[in-house]
Amino acid sequence: MRVAIGGSTGLIGSALSRHLVGAGHEVVRLVRGEISASDQRRWDPDAGRIDSPGLDDVDAVVNLAGASIAGGRWTKERKTEIRRSRITSTLTIVTSLSPGGRCQRLLNGSAIGYYGDTGTEIVDETMPVGRGFLAGVVADWEAAAAHSPVSTALLRTGNVLARHGGYLAAQWPAFALGLGGRVGSGRQFVSWISLADHVRATAFLLDSELTGPVNLVAPEPVSNAEFTRVFGSHVHRPTPLPLPLGAVGLVFGREFVKELLLPGQRVRPAHLLDAGFEFEHKTVRQAFAALS
Repeated sequence: MRVAIGGSTGLIGSALSRHLVGAGHEVVRLVRGEISASDQRRWDPDAGRIDSPGLDDVDAVVNLAGASIAGGRWTKERKTEIRRSRITSTLTIVTSLSPGGRCQRLLNGSAIGYYGDTGTEIVDETMPVGRGFLAGVVADWEAAAAHSPVSTALLRTGNVLARHGGYLAAQWPAFALGLGGRVGSGRQFVSWISLADHVRATAFLLDSELTGPVNLVAPEPVSNAEFTRVFGSHVHRPTPLPLPLGAVGLVFGREFVKELLLPGQRVRPAHLLDAGFEFEHKTVRQAFAALS
């Protein structure tokens, strides 16, 4: 299979590229800058353009492109970029596809932020869209993907666990110094997935007939307090102090804290489980133990 990947230089895109090549597939990495390798192809999502031959020579596309949610203070401009980068990249992909073309499979990025704050309720892919900025961004992101003329699955991704990058990267220095701690009450649920399982699930979906939203989360979400305990245990440090939310708010903005840190999402990967996907890391302790 020949697979084009948008967002190929990010944490997940890089790992997915390595996995697919290792499994004998070909990868075309869509990049914004100058071409520096034979497997790269330039694209400009802001202009809606992919260099020739576009997507005419691939069998599937995985689009993971989008500005980092936690990449800076949530100014008006930053929030606009978070939304715009996801929608423009998605529309560039879907308008480059045709019903009769070679490429007949699209896996488009999405996020469990779609559900908003669900408290302790267990939710799956049938849950309606929640409230808040992130829920609105994801809903618009998925609406852009709805224009796809080919079989499309939406990768509603949870917090990705990896040693370098993803959900853990910004927290690791504090935890390593014994300064890590729960967020707020710690009762809110964290839905997570190991990087390895995310990559495996994405590869699984390339060969699957599943369409629509698919939750990419492990089957056992945990409370923030439990996640914090496991994290501290992994780095052999205590976690007695709560995260100073006031300080975080000063750096990233109050809305960032309200939208990203305090809400809980207890998400079940119903469609993956029903399709027979087997997770390597079902518990958060297994996922931490596998980190290198």
